[in-house]
Amino acid sequence: MTDTDVLVVGAGPVGLTAAAELRRQGVSCRLVDRLPARLPYAKAVGIQPRTMEVWDRMGMVRAALEAAVPLRGQLVYVDGAAQGRIDLRLPPEVPYGFAAMPQYETERVIEEHLARFGTRIERGTELLSFAQDDTGVTSRLRTPDGEEELRTRYLVGCDGAHSTVRKSLGLGFEGGAFPEEYMLADVEVDWSMPAGYGVRAIRHGPAGAADDVLVCIPLPGRNRYRLSMLVAPELSAAAQGAEAAGGAGDGITHGLQADRAPGIEHIQAVLDRLSPEPTTAAAMRWSSVFRISHRLVDRYGAGRAFVAGDAAHIHPPTGAQGMNTGIQDAVNLAWKLALALDGGGRSIGDGARGRLLDSYHAERHPVGEEVVGRTVRHARQGVGAGADDAATVLLREAQLLVGYPDSPVVGPGSPGRDGPGAGERAPDCGGLAPAVPAVPLRLYDLLRERGLVLVCYAAAPDDLAACGELVAAARRSAGGLLAAFVVAAGAGGAGNAGPDSGADAGPGVGTTAAGDAGTGGGAEVAYGATDADGAPLAVFRDGRGEFALRYHPEGSTAFLVRPDGYLGTRIEPLAGPAAGEALAAHLGRVLGD
Repeated sequence: MTDTDVLVVGAGPVGLTAAAELRRQGVSCRLVDRLPARLPYAKAVGIQPRTMEVWDRMGMVRAALEAAVPLRGQLVYVDGAAQGRIDLRLPPEVPYGFAAMPQYETERVIEEHLARFGTRIERGTELLSFAQDDTGVTSRLRTPDGEEELRTRYLVGCDGAHSTVRKSLGLGFEGGAFPEEYMLADVEVDWSMPAGYGVRAIRHGPAGAADDVLVCIPLPGRNRYRLSMLVAPELSAAAQGAEAAGGAGDGITHGLQADRAPGIEHIQAVLDRLSPEPTTAAAMRWSSVFRISHRLVDRYGAGRAFVAGDAAHIHPPTGAQGMNTGIQDAVNLAWKLALALDGGGRSIGDGARGRLLDSYHAERHPVGEEVVGRTVRHARQGVGAGADDAATVLLREAQLLVGYPDSPVVGPGSPGRDGPGAGERAPDCGGLAPAVPAVPLRLYDLLRERGLVLVCYAAAPDDLAACGELVAAARRSAGGLLAAFVVAAGAGGAGNAGPDSGADAGPGVGTTAAGDAGTGGGAEVAYGATDADGAPLAVFRDGRGEFALRYHPEGSTAFLVRPDGYLGTRIEPLAGPAAGEALAAHLGRVLGD
């Protein structure tokens, strides 16, 4: 007998995300953290566009947008001279830009979202040890009231670079450390730099190598920045002795060194050397020395215990990849655990359960490996080092190029003609005209706070019947685990109506809107339609042709969107039994039979 489904250890952004997604999908869990309160440190501050998309799917992006500030680009100075401006401009179809937010605000936003589900952080509670067997995990916790034994089905370690869960599992964590040490500080400066732009200033020594650096990231507040710079000599580990140079008993030197806090005078000295214009630092909220290692686990879990975030991968903060990668670890794992725990009341088979949970490592380990390698390379050679063009570099930094085409739980459905295939990110699009609202919706509006979603594209009126057949079959196979709707081609039919085509964005009057099908060949939009079993089937007209433009369906096509926003499969065409058989095979691989 278990006390709860999942124990999540560590209540930073990654652990909070794991708990929030588990609770959103109906899984009971406990979230523990050894710290008595949230730390007031602006450690990880960059929020990637892909993370905003994840938060949108979770239903918490509005709160994040209210707390964040836009990050528009970076101003670069070398040896006191302006060297250019990097603008962080993404394609117009990407719904969110880059942003910055102190880590404690990120934690507050996710914690308040988690509270909607009646779950709170159990502060001052530490995992001492655990043991697992064929049916669950038994953990020993030290709480403010004494020791406790807890029985759960699964355990998720989001407990940082010195993870107890990782060490107890005996996972490899190979890598190395950078010799450089840095100072971090959260301060206000009185310069006239443009709002929303970071500042990077480098000075070269007599031998031509860069020997001094200052990086400033804007934060909410007037002229407030998170500054990072090389450590003052008197605060270095060498000056402090061997004890400061070591890790937490495991040889891992990574993260804040709280015993060596720089003063405002240390920060001001660097600004005097490197600031693009004379400025004074004031109102310092916190500061610390920071050390960097690069390591990656050999496995993202073993048995019924898993690791995510810094417990699985640590690396240089270049490009603000770490926290964002960890958040996506958590989302990837959470929906799979929810299904493995018979989410929605549907029991899945042992084979599907094993494939699902094994796919967490299969999908996320290559991502961690790429991020560690890239951030180490960029730390040594600069962002953009390599053969990729600037647009590709930006998309990769935004984490919009992550995909799982080789995953054991995606497919069939190779990438379409300029459109996403199985395992690839499901892009957003606008102009989807519903029956009742006068304002068209975005695709992400329809995916928000849902699990598995089957999106069928009807390129012609006759395709609506095939869509209804496929949806009915999918609902029978997946039970209550799957939502579905139809996007019907607007004026001009599949792929012919671009976003600037002038196609009407709203539905016609009445229960059935023709959608200009008579003149352009698009599908008749049967608002109030049902699937083949008579269940309601929502239909949205692709009024501006954006869905066709982004997804490039080749005739009638089905896209199964996973809870983490990636395509589980892509099936086309929908006519005939082959489509139903392909979808049933995929659902069987994910859900079992």
